[in-house]
Amino acid sequence: MAKIYRDNDVDVSVLNGRKIGVIGYGNQGRAQALNIRDSGFPPMIGNRDDEYKSRAIEDGFAVRPIREVAKEAGIILLLIPDEVQPQVYEEQIKPYLRPGEVLCFASGYNVYYKAIVPPAGIGAIMVAPRMIGRAVRNLYQERLGFPCLVAAENDPDGQAMRIAWALAKAIGATRLGAFESSFREETVIDLFAEQMLWPGIIKLCLLYFEKLVANGCDPEIVTTELHLSGEFVEIAKAMITHGFFGQLKLHSQTSQYGQLSRADRMAPAELLAQIDKAIEDVSSGKFHAEWVKEQKAGKPNMSRLWRRALEHPLVQSEAKLDALREIVARSYEGRSQGP
Repeated sequence: MAKIYRDNDVDVSVLNGRKIGVIGYGNQGRAQALNIRDSGFPPMIGNRDDEYKSRAIEDGFAVRPIREVAKEAGIILLLIPDEVQPQVYEEQIKPYLRPGEVLCFASGYNVYYKAIVPPAGIGAIMVAPRMIGRAVRNLYQERLGFPCLVAAENDPDGQAMRIAWALAKAIGATRLGAFESSFREETVIDLFAEQMLWPGIIKLCLLYFEKLVANGCDPEIVTTELHLSGEFVEIAKAMITHGFFGQLKLHSQTSQYGQLSRADRMAPAELLAQIDKAIEDVSSGKFHAEWVKEQKAGKPNMSRLWRRALEHPLVQSEAKLDALREIVARSYEGRSQGP
C-alpha cells in the first residue's frame, strides 16, 4: 500500500527562506497560491496579461511576467494547462533555471511523455491535488483536506521530495492525506479515467436517453431522471460515506438486485477489448502523440466532436428544463460555495 503522509509527518521548515513562484493564476493556481500564502509562505505570481492577472491583483498579489518569476524563484509551481506548458517552459522558464532549484507540476503528463525534460541538476516534483481548484481553496478554509499525489522525478540533492511534501502540506492536502506516487502513475490513472471511465459513462447515459425516448417516454422526464434531479450526485456522495457497494443498501432491494445481476452483461468481450486498447494508448504514448498532432492541426477533430455532441437530442431536452436545472444547480453550488 502506498505511504500516506499527514500533517504530523511533514516539516514545512524546508520552505523557509525559499522564494516560491506560482506560474498561472487559473483554477489551481489561484487556490494553491492563496493556500500557500495563508500557510505563511507568500508566493510570487507569474501570469500573462489576462483576466487571471486581474484576479490575482484583486487578491492582493503583485503579478509579474513569467520570465521575471522564473529568474528569481527557487521553487516554481507550473500551474498552467498541460497543452501550453512545453512552450512556456522552453521559452520563459528553462533559460533561467539554476542548479538546486525545484520545478513543481500538478500533473505528471508532460514529464512522463517527455514533452518537458527538466535538466539533471533541477528538482522535478509533482504535487497533484485530486480535487478541482475551488474545492482545494474551500476545503483549506474549512480546515479540511483533500487527497493528493506526490512524487519526485529528479532529486539531485535529496531536498526535492522534502519540498514536495512541504508544498502538499502548505496547500492543505496533508490534513487528509497525501499519497507517495509517481509521474507515470498519476498520468495513467488520470488519462485512463478520461478515456475509459467517463467516455463509458457518457455513452451509457446517451443510450439510456435514446432507448427510453424510443420506447415512448417523455424526453424531459428522462432528462430529469438521468441527471437534473441530482440523484447522480447523491449516489456519488453515498459512495464516499458508505462505500462503493455499501451505497446500494440505500436503494430498494429491487434496485440492488437489478444492478448486481445485470452488471456483467454491460461488459461484453468487445467492450473489454476496447478497455485494453484504452490503457495501451495511454501507457504507450499513442494518445499523447495523437493529441499533439490534433493541436498542431488546429483541433479540427475536437471541433467536430463538440458539434456532434451539442446536436444530441438530450441537449435540446435539457434546454427546455433550464429553470429546473438552475434551481438544482443553485442548491448544490450553495453547499460548496466559497470566496
